[in-house]
Amino acid sequence: MAKKYEAKLMTEKKVRTGKCRLSYAHLFEKYDKSDKYQCQLLIPKSDKASLSVIKEAIEAAKAEGREKLWGGKIPKNYRGPLNDGDSMEDPQEAYQGVYYLNAKSNRKPQVVDLDRDAILDPDEVYSGCYVRATIVFFPYANEGKGVGVLLNNVQKLDEGEPLGGGTSSAEDDFDDDDDEEDEEFDDDELMQ
Repeated sequence: MAKKYEAKLMTEKKVRTGKCRLSYAHLFEKYDKSDKYQCQLLIPKSDKASLSVIKEAIEAAKAEGREKLWGGKIPKNYRGPLNDGDSMEDPQEAYQGVYYLNAKSNRKPQVVDLDRDAILDPDEVYSGCYVRATIVFFPYANEGKGVGVLLNNVQKLDEGEPLGGGTSSAEDDFDDDDDEEDEEFDDDELMQ
């Protein structure tokens, strides 16, 4: 029987997610465009327990923002962190039937395996594998106003179909079966 990884509210705004899929993973080196470690966490819409815990933490962050940053009210231009994959303009298959969160950090997250041993090889944790993560929701008021997601740590739970395409092994790309013998040719013919 497969182990069930349930989400847990660790503090008012800190969540340990249930089993979710990793996408746009930049966990070992900062992403050039944002200069942050980051990823997207894809949470199945069917995982009501995880979504309930996440929404509770988001509400706590919204309450803090209303009290401390937004003048006692939720701003009209409020941006929430939970996005509907089915509402994307051109959703990839992996985003159908899920909500997703963009989680970022200036600090490199600890990435561990099921035994909580550090994973040092970035190829072991990739977009498409299954993980759970600890994340913290926080209010912000800079270019916009909303609730962001701080990425703390990531635990790899299972393999998954890699996302993003274009990845293959050198062994597959350079299969000997496709090689043909070169025809004999005269170098002098090329010079004419």
